[in-house]
Amino acid sequence: MRADLSHVRTWIFDLDNTLYPAGIGLFREIEARMTQYICDMKGCDIDAAFAIQKRHFHAHGTTLSGLLAEESVDPHHFLDYVHDVDMSVLARDEALVASIARLPGRKLVFTNGDAPYAGRVLDRLGMADLFEGIHDIHATQYRAKPAPEAYRGLCEAWDIDPAGALFAEDMARNLAPAKAIGMTTLWVDNGSEQHGCGVRDYVDFTTGDLGAWLQAIWENDE
Repeated sequence: MRADLSHVRTWIFDLDNTLYPAGIGLFREIEARMTQYICDMKGCDIDAAFAIQKRHFHAHGTTLSGLLAEESVDPHHFLDYVHDVDMSVLARDEALVASIARLPGRKLVFTNGDAPYAGRVLDRLGMADLFEGIHDIHATQYRAKPAPEAYRGLCEAWDIDPAGALFAEDMARNLAPAKAIGMTTLWVDNGSEQHGCGVRDYVDFTTGDLGAWLQAIWENDE
């Protein structure tokens, strides 16, 4: 493995738009259901519900975290509703599966979704057996990425030394807290978030293709 990654002992991956291509539109379906949930809950129109959803996302990291801060919402009911989407768009990427399987050390998923949904996604992707565990929104006590507490809780729960960990994520803003505690960061720049001001301060590596990047880290790959 390349010398600049030889220190990595724990590989941490975001789920949505990271372990599958953003272009398939699965997360857009989830966002649409979030908006509809708010519309039904508040009795407002779609445009107003969309504005509320985005306000919560930007202020709290996830729509759910914002709703919990301001409304009486059952998080399990919300997550069951928004994750009731057609997963037939997900396809197994054999090269990515093989690349993740080859990584030395521990492998975890760190998601603002919940574990039941993440498990279904991983199963569709052929990755269900690749990861030691899933650290989800319930485990963070709804303090979602990019809240610094979520990253500290991840490390405490799984006994992770941040200095020996790499975190791959499609939302560049979610890499800043990881970098702040010493993790190596990989931005999966697949169009789900634009490159923000100063982002290079907390992004160590950037790729538009996670599978190709993982394959390329082996210096003597045949």
